[in-house]
Parts: sequence; C-alpha cells; structure tokens
Amino acid sequence: PLFRPVVARMVLIDRGRRALVECAQAAGLALVPLARRSPLCTTTLGLGEMIRAAVVAGVQEVVVGLGGSATNDAGLGMLSALGWRFLDRRGRDLRPVGASLIKVTRIERGPDLGPVRILAACDVRNPLHGPRGAAYVYAPQKGATPHEVLQLDQGLARFADVAADCLGRDLSRRPGAGAAGGLGFALQAFLGAEFRSGADIAMEIARVPSRLARAD
Repeated sequence: PLFRPVVARMVLIDRGRRALVECAQAAGLALVPLARRSPLCTTTLGLGEMIRAAVVAGVQEVVVGLGGSATNDAGLGMLSALGWRFLDRRGRDLRPVGASLIKVTRIERGPDLGPVRILAACDVRNPLHGPRGAAYVYAPQKGATPHEVLQLDQGLARFADVAADCLGRDLSRRPGAGAAGGLGFALQAFLGAEFRSGADIAMEIARVPSRLARAD
C-alpha cells in the first residue's frame, strides 16, 4: 500500500482454473505502520499486480476477497496495474492514491482481461460515497482526519462522475461499491465483477453443503 514490494500469496484451486486473491495481502492495513496510516497516500496497485499475475497464469476466474484494506483510492491503483490511465486536466498521469481522486478529469481504458471472470467476495453493502460511503464509514479507522474524510468523499464523488462519463453508466450507488475504500466500485464498474457473499463463496470452495449432507 506504500508502493514498496511485499510478499503476497495467491491460491490456485480447481486445477488452476480459479485463483483466490485477497485485497489485504497487497493493500492491507496491517502492512502500514501506525504513524504512516493515511488513506490519502495508500494504493491498491499491488492487488492489480496480483490479478494480472492470475490472468497470465491462465485462470478462468479470479475471486477477489475485499476487506482489511489500508486504502481509499477507489481502485485507482488496481486499475493502473491493469493498464488503465487516470489523467489530470493537463493530461498528466496521476499517482494512484486517494488524494488523486479529486484531480481525475480523463480516463483511458486498459486492455481487456479476455474471458477471465472476476468474482468479488464482499459482505458489506455501502455505496461509494456519501454518509454511508467508503470515506465516512471506513477512512477514519485507516488514519483519516475529519478534514481528510471530507476530502476523500468529495474525491470519490468526482471520480464517480468522470467514470460514468467514460463507461456510460453510474454504479456508485450499488451495494458494495464502497467496500475496501471504493475498490468494490472499480471491480463492478470497470471489470464487470459479480458480487457474492464472502461467507457463501468460502462455504462453496470448502464444499460445506455436500459435507453437511453426509454428516450425522
């Protein structure tokens, strides 16, 4: 989350057809020392690198676990790692952090991920911005001051408007858009991710229903 290399684990299951990737492995709050916690300055870039690695490995589906992030960048970092560009009014590339959201004026599309399906494991229903959004509800626990919360929320709203112009649809009010500092919004709006309960996905992968059926 601080643009430094970290070791993050990705799990391949179903004979390599499915990859399990966790946001907190590359952008987690536990990776940021207490004195350096500020969602204005952290990034989801590493998560994008993990997704790209999974795609290169030839998987058919990437399951992204949301939660525990140190970020509020609305997925700028993740999308940047996947080839999207976010530019200011002078056409300059922006650093993919929360503080840059308010400056985004143009978005350039990244390459298509092909037939790879993205599934987001998410158990929160917050929208991207507003009183119940990513900044007001979650940014304080990531180190944001009240003034920074307001700044981040304004940035999220601005980014949602620019994204709607680029994509032709506004998904900022969708349940889960505010998950992991707005990462949920990027997954839904830019990568077409399907959202499912993380608990349900975990039970499916562990084959809990079939095991329960055999239990006494």
